[in-house]
Amino acid sequence: MHDLKSLEKEIVRSRSMLSGKKSNDKSKPDCFMKMVKSLPLSREGCGKDVRHFEFEALSSTIQYEVGDVLEILPGQSPEAIDAFMKRCNLNPESYITVKPRNKEDCFEDGVSASKGPIKLKRFVELTMDVASASPRRYFFEVMSFLASAEHEKERLEYFASPEGRDDLYQYNQKERRTVLEVLEDFPSVHMPFEWLVQLAPPLKTRAFSISSSPLVHPNQVHLTVSIVSWITPFKRKRTGLCSNWLATLDPHQRVCIPAWFHKGSLPSPQPSLPLILIGPGTGCAPFRGFVEERAFKDHISPTAPILFFFGCRNEHNDFLYKDFWLSHSQNGGVLSQEKGGGFYVAFSRDQPQKVYVQHKMHEQSGKIWDLLSKGCAVYVAGSSNNMPADVLAAFEEIVAQESGVSRNAAIRWLKMLEKGGKYHVEAWA
Repeated sequence: MHDLKSLEKEIVRSRSMLSGKKSNDKSKPDCFMKMVKSLPLSREGCGKDVRHFEFEALSSTIQYEVGDVLEILPGQSPEAIDAFMKRCNLNPESYITVKPRNKEDCFEDGVSASKGPIKLKRFVELTMDVASASPRRYFFEVMSFLASAEHEKERLEYFASPEGRDDLYQYNQKERRTVLEVLEDFPSVHMPFEWLVQLAPPLKTRAFSISSSPLVHPNQVHLTVSIVSWITPFKRKRTGLCSNWLATLDPHQRVCIPAWFHKGSLPSPQPSLPLILIGPGTGCAPFRGFVEERAFKDHISPTAPILFFFGCRNEHNDFLYKDFWLSHSQNGGVLSQEKGGGFYVAFSRDQPQKVYVQHKMHEQSGKIWDLLSKGCAVYVAGSSNNMPADVLAAFEEIVAQESGVSRNAAIRWLKMLEKGGKYHVEAWA
């Protein structure tokens, strides 16, 4: 517990400097967690890597509702941190004192955020994203003043100029070059640490939809995470910082994970409220918690029906939580047709023509309209690309078709549904 208190103070002390907020606003974690389970959800080699992670509290009790969001402060590669310290001629064993921007910044217990030094290496680990995020244009402008090699100075001045904007975009953002990589590409630049602190991208928390119910898993929280990786235009492999860090954690080792809970876009529904859920891919994550909780409450007293539309590429590759959904859609489960609900899956690549969740919605237009006319709530979660707009268009067509009104009238009706707090969307890039 002493170690957790020390870590908590390090996080608050260091991150309060960068946040520009009072340290009791966001810097102090709600709790520290450890990973206790890591399971693959997608078939190895299918082109997607989706994992199920389970965490338990190390410090204070975990408190949340279904539909809430968990934020995690990811760890950074020790090798990258060491390389950054070496490149910038920083002594990892030295200490710095963090002074808050505002005098009133302090811990919740009243301790000053600037009290006590923090090891420089630890400060970099907790606050500066040196090996994942790309620096902004101003970073290159400052570097141009500090470069001692003429050819580096000219290139940096070009990157910082209006004429070099497109080439900078190709070099920097498209390739997702990191602060460390940029500094290594311009070895004659020696930037003082005071400038690095201000110019390096801050290490940000990553947000995930919670995929469990606290009633079913007391003092646990589950996440459904796609392990992010991609290839740049110059064929360099890039990986998502937080998802890949989580994927490398060993559930048998005690790694402290700082975590924050907050409300997302999906309010926790009452058990008496009928639901239509649309969650393709990892968009199913919050709805696993919804179904878990409703099944738990259904054992106590009857609950309202749920229609759930899930989508993935292939039945055998990425049918996430297949057994879970099917078990609740049979034998009078909360997703069963006997309960007035249903579970429908769209496999987009198991046949010549693409099939998505909106196609399955049209097949069940009568059931959808029946629940809509009974005052149900609609929840949509998943990729922000085209899915939310395609799903909304499907609802508009279904409402117009089943109720016999015009498309414009259906659009107005759905807008009223949204204003009334019964159409919720949580989408991410």
